[in-house]
Amino acid sequence: MKTIFIILSVIFLLLVVGLQGCAPQDGIPKESSHFKIWLYLFFVTFLPAVELRGAIPLGILYYKLPVFTTFVTITIANILITLFVFAIWDLLLLVAKRVKPLDIFLNKYLANLRKRAKPSIDKYGFWGLLVFVAIPLPGTGAYTGSFAAEILGIEKGKAFLAISLGVIFAGIIITLATMGFIPLTVK
Repeated sequence: MKTIFIILSVIFLLLVVGLQGCAPQDGIPKESSHFKIWLYLFFVTFLPAVELRGAIPLGILYYKLPVFTTFVTITIANILITLFVFAIWDLLLLVAKRVKPLDIFLNKYLANLRKRAKPSIDKYGFWGLLVFVAIPLPGTGAYTGSFAAEILGIEKGKAFLAISLGVIFAGIIITLATMGFIPLTVK
């Protein structure tokens, strides 16, 4: 497992360093507005179903931020979602039990999530969770992976690693697609 992690880390670093040369340098916003832009991108990253799938293209294409910086910053912020979900899981369940509409919504959502995630996670374990999170489609990101790990009883350390690697791969895919290296058209 440690060898695989080291290999994936080296591949990740090579891809990211290679992308740095693609960043537009003349369209970077003024220094005074950088904080507001990054704060806004963090907010977008923390929106369920949007996460890094929306924040990376927004930072690179709209705000003309450097590719490497945007990728790394947004990916780290997206990984933090996992820790956030793990930290508030019990509180979320407690609040949901007291607020009937939230309880109904959460139960439906978690039942649907269990139905979607359980087969691949049961069959492939760690790798199933990683791939489930890495596919950059709505409903497969850090929130969903964290919820799946909680409802399926996956050990938190193992789940955090799988979700983090999945987020990194999703970030690579989204960044490559944003830069035009992966076509987004369906034939």
